[in-house]
Amino acid sequence: MSILTAGTQAPDFALESHLDTTVRLSEFAGTKNVLLAFYPLDFTPT
Repeated sequence: MSILTAGTQAPDFALESHLDTTVRLSEFAGTKNVLLAFYPLDFTPT
């Protein structure tokens, strides 16, 4: 896995949303800014 530097276009990927749907990064290309945040579920030990 390579590290992206600032200004590099992110590769397309798909993730499951909290609404049980699949969301692709390419769906937002040119229309919205995207911020990804990953954190443990509230009920899991950290």
